[in-house]
Amino acid sequence: MSTPSQKHPLQRLLRYSRKYRLPIWQASLCSILNKLFDLAPPVLIGAAVDVVVQQENSLIARFGFQDIFPQLVILSILTVLVWGLESLFEYAYNRLWRNLAQNIQHDLRLDAYSHLQELEMSFFEENSTGGLMSVLSDDVNQLERFLDVGANELLQVITTVIVIGIGFMILAPDVAWMTMLPIPIIVWGSILFQRKLAPYYADVREKVSWLNTRLANNLSGITTIKSFTTEAYEIQRLAQESEAYRQSNQRAIMLSAAFVPLIRLVILCGFTAMMLFGGLAVVNDTLAVGTYSVLVFMTQRLLWPLTRLGQTLDLYQRAMASTTRVMNLLDTTIKIHSGHVALTAVKGEIVFNQVSFAYNERESVLKDLSLEIPAGKTIGIAGSTGSGKSTLVKLLLRFYETQQGQITLDGVDIREIPLADLRQSIGLVSQDVFLFHGTVAENIAYGSPGATFAEIQEAAQLAEAHGFIETLSKGYETIVGERGQKLSGGQRQRIAIARAILKNPPILILDEATSAVDNETEAAISRSLDKITAHRTTIAIAHRLSTIRNADCIYVLEQGKIVESGQHEALLDQNGVYASLWRVQTGLRASIV
Repeated sequence: MSTPSQKHPLQRLLRYSRKYRLPIWQASLCSILNKLFDLAPPVLIGAAVDVVVQQENSLIARFGFQDIFPQLVILSILTVLVWGLESLFEYAYNRLWRNLAQNIQHDLRLDAYSHLQELEMSFFEENSTGGLMSVLSDDVNQLERFLDVGANELLQVITTVIVIGIGFMILAPDVAWMTMLPIPIIVWGSILFQRKLAPYYADVREKVSWLNTRLANNLSGITTIKSFTTEAYEIQRLAQESEAYRQSNQRAIMLSAAFVPLIRLVILCGFTAMMLFGGLAVVNDTLAVGTYSVLVFMTQRLLWPLTRLGQTLDLYQRAMASTTRVMNLLDTTIKIHSGHVALTAVKGEIVFNQVSFAYNERESVLKDLSLEIPAGKTIGIAGSTGSGKSTLVKLLLRFYETQQGQITLDGVDIREIPLADLRQSIGLVSQDVFLFHGTVAENIAYGSPGATFAEIQEAAQLAEAHGFIETLSKGYETIVGERGQKLSGGQRQRIAIARAILKNPPILILDEATSAVDNETEAAISRSLDKITAHRTTIAIAHRLSTIRNADCIYVLEQGKIVESGQHEALLDQNGVYASLWRVQTGLRASIV
């Protein structure tokens, strides 16, 4: 991923959350108001004690209510009002914070995934699927958990400290300092714990990413695991990753679990001091009984909630570690940018002009390659493994960017064409067919959402897939399974061809589309290709040379350069690389002259 930003993750999260400013303020206000009304009952209890003890000299009596009954009625009304408003604002803040958490995690996940789709293919080669899944799922969920609970807890603790601190200073400044003294120690301790916890939870997030990577790889490769009977070995490897995650969590827990007991000891000192010295002040008539009752209750309401800071800080640090990972993904630089020259009617003339390319600064795969593909023609590309055949396709689709040279489509540099327009004009059928978990019809219509069932059937018939589809248990509504595992390789290949036919692109790319199928399936696919390649530009990359022998022109690549070109018979007459490959595949023993 990109280099992590130097900004604190909370700053980065707040910057991202600007569009939620109004609901954040609303939720925060409801949290504060709820805490204000939550702190009122101890004051009412103190007032009730004052009425019972002082009677006509009580505080309420000074407002003209001399009898005890009216004073108690007033207190009862105020109690009902306070409890009602406290409950109302508790409902409000719960609903607002939870909805806010859901909205932010929903948008953050979509934004992260959308950004992920814009990144070049090399990013996916350098980062594991499991790790990316961990960011999009688990890390986003950690942030949601903090917003659900932690944000409200922090606000209410801050409100409690400010309100009660001011109240203490007004009611009993001589003894208030005893209660307030632990607060700076608690705050300092909280900050210290926060700093200590941060690297521990960063390590936890890293370990869970590796664990998810292992799980994703094993589930994807379950066939290989079973065929090599390495189940026990994979359990052992998974156990190692899980143990690393467990130990990482244990180290974080060992530190975070110590927070509450230590804070309780500090709180105990303040609470005991208030009870002792406040009680002495009452005995010495320097503090009213009602005020003392309020101070004792308020001391408990002030200090004991601070013990929840341990849990809140735990949620906070987990959320900040996850926020860092999500924001780093969002900050990853997009290297392949869309162009602005819109395509209209695509003819399909493609030109590679002195193109050079290397993967991740390795040795060049293509070297000053120049190639012209006339519109509406079918060309074949042959060559040994690693000669650069598939790289041509990746560059044309702009999965990677050329390092030197230029590729044009109908005379326009493909870097100036919007990516959506470029890729929409190209239909790709590759050797590694990917089918989504869904029905046959849904997979054929993938990329053509407006297609009718009749159009889907027509595409399947052209791809010679309709026959076997009809024999499936539910026909076109048959679920193909994840990656199409319920179908054979040849069946998946024909569905992929049907998908490309339905897209009806002016340019068709066949990247070794028949290399993994049997002879009968290859013959069926070849018949369908003869129909669909007519009147469109077709690039057929082939390991089996029989599939490109009828191409208008065949180019042979070796070590990133075109070493031969021409039609099938002419290339055989040249008795070069192509002729050698042909003899190997057909079993002929003639040697190259």
